[in-house]
Amino acid sequence: MSELLKSFLDTEKPKRKSFQLPGSYPHYTPDRPGQVEHIFLDLVLDIPHARYSGSCTLHLKPIRTGIETLSLDAVDLIIEKVKINHKSQSFDYDGQKLHIHLDLPTQAEQTLEINIVYQVDHPQRGLYFIHPDTDYPGKPTQVWTQGEDEDSRYWFPCLDYPGQLSTSEIRVQVPAKYMAISNGELIDTKTEGNTKIYHWFQKEIHPTYLMTLAIGEFVEIKDKWQNTPVLYYVEKDRKNDAQRSMGKTPRMIDFFSNIFDYPYPYPKYAQVCVADFIFGGMENTSTTLLTDRCLLDKRSLLDHPFTESLVAHELAHQWFGDLVVIKHWSHAWIKEGMASYCEVLWTEQEYGAEDAAYYYLREARSYLQEDKTRYRRPMVTHVYREPIELYDRHLYEKGACVYHMMRAELGDDLFFKAIQTFVRNHAHSTVETVDVLRAIEEATGRNLLFLFDQYVYRGGHPDFKVSYSWDTDHKLAKVTVVQTQAKEDKKSLFDLTIPIGFGYVSPSEQDGEAPEIVVNSHTVRIHQVEESFYFPLDEKPKFISFDVGNRYLKTVVLDYPVVELKAQLAYDPDPIARIYAINALVKKGTLPVVQALAEALKTEAFWGVRVEIARGLGKIRLDQVFEALLVGLQDGDARVRKAVIEALGTIKTKASYKVLKSVLVNGDPSYQVEASVAKALGAIAAVKDQEMPKPRKVIKLLKTVLETKAGWNEVVRSGAIAGLSQMNRSKAALEVILEYTHLGIPQPLRLSAIRALGVASSGQDEAQVEEVLARLDALSAESFFLTQMAVIQALGGMKTAKAMGILQAIASSTADGRVQRRAEETVQKVQKAIGSNSAMDTLRQEIEQLKKTNQTLKSRVEALEAKES
Repeated sequence: MSELLKSFLDTEKPKRKSFQLPGSYPHYTPDRPGQVEHIFLDLVLDIPHARYSGSCTLHLKPIRTGIETLSLDAVDLIIEKVKINHKSQSFDYDGQKLHIHLDLPTQAEQTLEINIVYQVDHPQRGLYFIHPDTDYPGKPTQVWTQGEDEDSRYWFPCLDYPGQLSTSEIRVQVPAKYMAISNGELIDTKTEGNTKIYHWFQKEIHPTYLMTLAIGEFVEIKDKWQNTPVLYYVEKDRKNDAQRSMGKTPRMIDFFSNIFDYPYPYPKYAQVCVADFIFGGMENTSTTLLTDRCLLDKRSLLDHPFTESLVAHELAHQWFGDLVVIKHWSHAWIKEGMASYCEVLWTEQEYGAEDAAYYYLREARSYLQEDKTRYRRPMVTHVYREPIELYDRHLYEKGACVYHMMRAELGDDLFFKAIQTFVRNHAHSTVETVDVLRAIEEATGRNLLFLFDQYVYRGGHPDFKVSYSWDTDHKLAKVTVVQTQAKEDKKSLFDLTIPIGFGYVSPSEQDGEAPEIVVNSHTVRIHQVEESFYFPLDEKPKFISFDVGNRYLKTVVLDYPVVELKAQLAYDPDPIARIYAINALVKKGTLPVVQALAEALKTEAFWGVRVEIARGLGKIRLDQVFEALLVGLQDGDARVRKAVIEALGTIKTKASYKVLKSVLVNGDPSYQVEASVAKALGAIAAVKDQEMPKPRKVIKLLKTVLETKAGWNEVVRSGAIAGLSQMNRSKAALEVILEYTHLGIPQPLRLSAIRALGVASSGQDEAQVEEVLARLDALSAESFFLTQMAVIQALGGMKTAKAMGILQAIASSTADGRVQRRAEETVQKVQKAIGSNSAMDTLRQEIEQLKKTNQTLKSRVEALEAKES
């Protein structure tokens, strides 16, 4: 295919959009009228009617004399009266801010007791009432809060920004059958008639967004770390899942207490699993809330789902975020990056260095995908519309990568010394990014501003292309490194010191023993668009490893000879280097490469590399790939089998269909494997080929899955929905998906069906597209966050201006900044896609047929060449 034609067809060619959307403006930490010393909420909840009333008392010590008006954040509250030091005060309230007019101006250092009597009816944010209804009669009755970013103002009056730290107290009256959990210690409970009053006190200072309340018919499971209670709260019918899902918490507390050199700082650690939670988890001080979807059954453990990492992430926040608090949202990478990196550290502790390296690679890839397809931004920026916009892959995963690079620069001993210094110096106080640099310098003497300037205060990362050659006569290795991102923009150059390793393999003297592998590293400074390095060596290396140990966040394309790449795959001790070799081999795409990858799929010890081998094989368009993948179906690791299934799904032949169908019919212990099979079968059935099974047969098979495979979080049945969506020219498949978008369908399955509508409608006739649009328009009226995001995702897969209209309506009507931003970004995506008309689609189909024919011919030629050699 010509470069011109490639460019013409490549609608996915990245053109980064600006992070700053219209309406963005600089945000700064507000002026402080004083220091809030304590917050006391005294509430009575009317759970059946989704309302509550009570009072909020703030103890505020003014900083300066003469303040006549105090302004508090308070959104959609019904303010009844305000007192200061027990005297009524006049006030103005506009639904957003409560302006209190003081009878007497403030006197510096004289603490004010501000008491606000208020009530709230059907709150929209901040505090959520969850009820069973006619569609979901099995849903529990619960009340829970969510304060981050600035939603505490929706359930009590406050100075709602992270720089204000105070102690807190919550006394709440609820029907006696419910349990109420909050921050800190439970200092009193008492029963009054049919109600029960819980009184919680948090003596350690924290920001308002970390105040929490969770109410429900929970069962309490008791554990402990040393003498500190560790508590798990779940609905009664999930009791058996609690220990399975959160049981490693005490060991995690011990681990983090050691690496931070600061014992867990609160009187308890509670984890409360709640329904319909709008995040995965929230690290409220001493009382984390988690989505109940994280609760595992026995079978789900085979898939190594996200729960363990989620538990580690939220626990790590008890130090980074709760003990050490960010002063402003623009510095949130400090806490979110460390919590994400603690997922890596815990993986290393629990599963070993290779698992940790692969986990880190996946975090880097998550950021790289956002940078490529969404936007690029500095990690520290104060220009946005709402703080929640900052909570993206730059904040979490790139933040984790920055901590990893700090560790690589300093070495383990100095890195952890620096982190411990940072925690010790700033416990129970607020921090900014510069404080991280200062702690590093204090603890180690190193100045890492060069790293922060390149990765934190500006956007981007280096894209390296690395080539290698060997001069036999002079015994000279030549390595050329190009920073491809800087070819058009030299301002994007990176200046880094990178180790290049030359690997040697000594055969074992005894059969059956592993060979001795030695990697000699040479460190070079890379700071130009293109530069070559020459290394005089005693003998030709077996393999070459760029950035030994995967120190820096980057992309890498290796341009090495096949022999060296195969040796790197076979012998490099670093699993990430082996993965880079796989990616380079896949681009070669020859039969010897397939044979090398097939052998590695059988012999590679680490599951993560086997996953990458399977994925790589799925990208090579040779007929021999099918046989190479089959051995992977017997792999003992479910994650590898899943990758093999996905790769077989790209081989759209009758043989691959038969193999995948047998896996689905016979079953697999793994939910994820069965889900991947279901999706792959749908993709294969979508191919127009007389040898392929009739779509109606596949639809029947997938409907059987939908009728019989209910299980943990609806993973398998969601896979069947994904399979049906691949059959995007089938009206019957679309009709099945539409059936599963109705209320009453289990929520995870319903959300999967809604998301699938965009893909499923892409090949449909106009009447079906209109039906999908009407359904999505109706669904967009639902207020639940996850439903709105699913609708937006579906609309993003459609190529019609009518989808843009629904998206614009969502953006203009939602109160959630995340929903608004996603809807606005998706409008731009659809607008771009509309340019891809039917003629273009026809051209794509013709090119795909040419590719298929070319694959058959290429496979035959490769086979003949292999025989001749």
